[in-house]
Amino acid sequence: MTGPVLVTGAAGLIGTVLRGGLPERGWSLRSLDVVPVPEPRPGEEHVVADTTDLAALTEAARGAGALVHLAGIATESTWPAIAHTNIDGTYCALEAARRAGVGRVVLASSNHATGYTPRPDGGLLREVDAPPRPDTYYGVSKVTMEALGSLYADRYGLDVVCLRIGSAFPEPTTTRHLSTWLSPGDTVRLVDAALRTPSPGFAVVWGVSANTRRWWDLTAARALGYEPEDDAEVYAPALVAVHGEPDLTDPVHARVGGEYATAEFDSDNFDV
Repeated sequence: MTGPVLVTGAAGLIGTVLRGGLPERGWSLRSLDVVPVPEPRPGEEHVVADTTDLAALTEAARGAGALVHLAGIATESTWPAIAHTNIDGTYCALEAARRAGVGRVVLASSNHATGYTPRPDGGLLREVDAPPRPDTYYGVSKVTMEALGSLYADRYGLDVVCLRIGSAFPEPTTTRHLSTWLSPGDTVRLVDAALRTPSPGFAVVWGVSANTRRWWDLTAARALGYEPEDDAEVYAPALVAVHGEPDLTDPVHARVGGEYATAEFDSDNFDV
């Protein structure tokens, strides 16, 4: 793979993590966001553009070796906002990659694409066991992201890896995160694996750390070369002391999407 990795949404939480970690693994970056990226790294290219602007995104993708698409609304919102920013933005990312000759695209999907899936009573949940069952309009946008990725892989021959990211935070802050946490270090490892794996075609994998309490199977992610090193269990004593052991019958713990599958996350409760 030649050329820099174009990262959209580079000023966001995950983008900032990748901007710090991917260069240490040998990747050069072209960072794109609708706002200037803070604290530029040496050698890092910068582009200010909207990912729903196909012409601008295509120009930014020229000469890139791969595209990592993170840009979008990262929680529930109204349908017009989600449809424009997340769905149109994903189309533009894939179409820009096709027009610019970028052969590898990594898409930041989400566990919320299948958020109404019940948590398994035992064993680990494989990707095939969790077909699209979105919990929000946000989740619908991630289902659409995966569908568009499949189309561009089959019709145009792009390698597309969709990462169903769990809870990507600096550290767990709820007892649900003991199952769903994706650490910053493992975020870098996962994206690095998705960029390096040879000829993945179209792949959908869970994005989670090696948590003792996780309910997602990492076999498919490991097949890409992902080897997680972190476990949320080190935070368990402090979290359980405050919140108690998780009640697995509570909707927050009973379904993959957690609180996104509750009434509070109805889009009527969110402003534009």
